Amino acid sequence: MSKIIQSVKGTRDFYPEDMALRNWIYSNIKMVSESFGYQEYDGPFIERVDLYAAKSGDELVKEQSFVFPDRGGDLITLRPELTPSLARMVAQKQRQLNYPLRWWSFGPFWRYERPQKGRTREFFQWNIDLIGADSPESDAELIAICATFFREIGLKPVQAGIFVNDRELMETEFRTLGFDSLELQRQIFRLIDRRDKLSSSDWQAYAFDLGLNKEQVGQLETILSNQDLWKKSPGLSRFFEAIAALGVADYIHYNPQIVRGLDYYTRIVFEARDMDREGRAILGGGRYDNLVADVGGEPLPAIGFAMGDVMLSVILEKYGIIPNFRPSPVQVLVTVFDESLLLHSQMIASRLRGAGLRVACFTEAQKLSKQLKHAVKIGADIVVIVGPDEKAANQVTIKDLRRREQTTLAESDAAASIVKMLANA
Repeated sequence: MSKIIQSVKGTRDFYPEDMALRNWIYSNIKMVSESFGYQEYDGPFIERVDLYAAKSGDELVKEQSFVFPDRGGDLITLRPELTPSLARMVAQKQRQLNYPLRWWSFGPFWRYERPQKGRTREFFQWNIDLIGADSPESDAELIAICATFFREIGLKPVQAGIFVNDRELMETEFRTLGFDSLELQRQIFRLIDRRDKLSSSDWQAYAFDLGLNKEQVGQLETILSNQDLWKKSPGLSRFFEAIAALGVADYIHYNPQIVRGLDYYTRIVFEARDMDREGRAILGGGRYDNLVADVGGEPLPAIGFAMGDVMLSVILEKYGIIPNFRPSPVQVLVTVFDESLLLHSQMIASRLRGAGLRVACFTEAQKLSKQLKHAVKIGADIVVIVGPDEKAANQVTIKDLRRREQTTLAESDAAASIVKMLANA
């Protein structure tokens, strides 16, 4: 084992069972996204670093991105997120697109972080955005997609919740405390974002380092504990009414501590979390009305979220929601009696595939008992046996492993018979 070259730290090997989970997550994402009328898209896996430098915050660019120079000397990064790429794509064809845009994507991303439970350096992420719509009801639609996805995969409201806040509301509250400077407000948002990541004493020390006094810290803590603060916001009041109309209110909660760390967020922001508060956020997002203009386009309202597959998989495993996947896609295994019948068995397998069946065939002769054991291990439903007697009579023997029944019939009838057997499972 010491001679085997190890995988890069923070990456994952997707063995078939792992790939089955990834594909299951993708298929549910696709189904839920399309049920709300969203179209699939994607962007490049590498971007110029300056796309993120002024938009996502220094921490993401300087500490978490894989940055390298290309041969022309330009700094390039493996994409750490997709929203800036989306904004650039929209800006490039802004006057050719039909608004509102409802777009979604699922693909790989990279962040240079310390690998731990729920966090890797390479991960797959669902991104979904509503662009060109500017209302609390559009915010509610996007967040309802989160809740609908949770419901569809079996996560109950007591297991996963979506917590929302409004940064504009918080900015109004900051001004009542005398925090008028935009730079200071930005620093306070980062302070709030770290509240659950630091001890109480470390968090207060961080606040004092920003220039807040003891009274201001106390007032800020009062704001952060006010679960009815949303009632001051007409927009959030309309939002919660829309959430109720969309039938997902049991998943949605107000939390004034949700501010999100990225600098481009404007108004509503949200995170989904394990209701036991275990681990990091399952997903997060918010409104980013300035980003398209920031990358060179015209001002355009937008809201979106991103969900990584790693933390979601941790939650699914915790609550026992991961399905039992078939060990193999094979429906039918065609056996090989001996070397003289190998090509005949492969011809039968090919004909069965032509009927739409998923068929594996041995490529060398082995004991029939070993082939039957292999069929069981890979989860095949049907075994087709072709010996000298069957070939001489233009017949095949079909063994139904589920019902433990077998029958011999004309080779020409095999495909239709197997299709019928599988349909009646």
